[in-house]
Amino acid sequence: MDVINSIGRRKAAVARVFMSEGSGKIVINKRELENYFPSSILQFIVKQPLNTLGAAEKYDIKINLNGGGYKGQSEAARLAIARALVKLNPEDKSALRAEGFMTRDPRVVERKKPGQPGARKRFQFSKR
Repeated sequence: MDVINSIGRRKAAVARVFMSEGSGKIVINKRELENYFPSSILQFIVKQPLNTLGAAEKYDIKINLNGGGYKGQSEAARLAIARALVKLNPEDKSALRAEGFMTRDPRVVERKKPGQPGARKRFQFSKR
């Protein structure tokens, strides 16, 4: 098997995944998964598609992550891994879709509008 690559996005984060057959090693920006995401919850999010298919020990995964915060980055990585698994085996798509891993979450921060302190917030109204 050659290298399968895919891309995942969430908020401002972009994850590029390179997947090949191996022993289940996940490297993010040249660092181990445990070092990059010390939180076990974020590690779990990244591994969710692999655990769903029971393929956690089958593939070596290299991820380039940039932009966004750690939550967005972990979810971008999850989407990219799910897309790579589907490229590898299209029959897995329905199982991953049922868990919600194939859907790109479109929610992003709304832009700040001119003449206001934020996107929706207004300056305090003064009658006099």
